[in-house]
Amino acid sequence: MTLAGIVLIIIAVAFCILVLALVPTLLTIKRTAESVASLSEMLQKELKPTIQELTAVLTELKTVGGGIAEHTDDVKEFMSALGETGSNLHTINRSVRVVSNVLNTTTVWVSGAKVAGRYLIERYLKKRGGN
Repeated sequence: MTLAGIVLIIIAVAFCILVLALVPTLLTIKRTAESVASLSEMLQKELKPTIQELTAVLTELKTVGGGIAEHTDDVKEFMSALGETGSNLHTINRSVRVVSNVLNTTTVWVSGAKVAGRYLIERYLKKRGGN
């Protein structure tokens, strides 16, 4: 055998080894591509309804948010009216306190006047009766 023949045999053996190593690799790549294709198909099937549901939810949230924004002024007016009511109740409470203090003072003065009047009448009657 010549040197060229030996080199050709080595090249042929190396090529066979390369082919034998590439066949399982190519089969694995093919299975991976099929798996990726099925995953892509599944994601498209699953994601489209999910995206549609999310779009519907976002539309509802926008509607609710708009409703809340519309009623914010109503809530502000209510809180303002509530604050005014509290202020008016405080004013009424102060007025009632002043009136009750006046009535208490008047009652004390009336009681004092009655006692003083009785005392004076009794003294007057004693003086008149005693003379």
